Amino acid sequence: MTDDELLARADAIASRAYVPYSGFNVGCAVLTRDGTVIEGVNVENAAYPLGVCAERTTFSSAVVQGYRPGDFIVAAITASPCGGCRQWLAEMQVERVIFRNGGRLVQMTVSELLPEQFDAGDLA
Repeated sequence: MTDDELLARADAIASRAYVPYSGFNVGCAVLTRDGTVIEGVNVENAAYPLGVCAERTTFSSAVVQGYRPGDFIVAAITASPCGGCRQWLAEMQVERVIFRNGGRLVQMTVSELLPEQFDAGDLA
């Protein structure tokens, strides 16, 4: 699957987002090593901190399906990921991330996207 095809999947799924407060639909499509594409959308809640980002719903679904960190090649997102989702991308060991930002298409590794990322193993 090409990056363009994966981003098109993210675009298509974004229409399913539940965003009654912001109206800002975000979609995420992740390609796994076995060729499966897992999708997710952002879901808002009237108690704002309880909403979830598209990346988080995508990786939560992936974990339910049995995937683990290191199983992901590329994540395509319809918007620049927030700081918390950048940590999720790092935790899930995604190789590359593509997203739109200000009308341009951006491609980065997770290390470029989140330098000096938190690693719980560093606490020992």
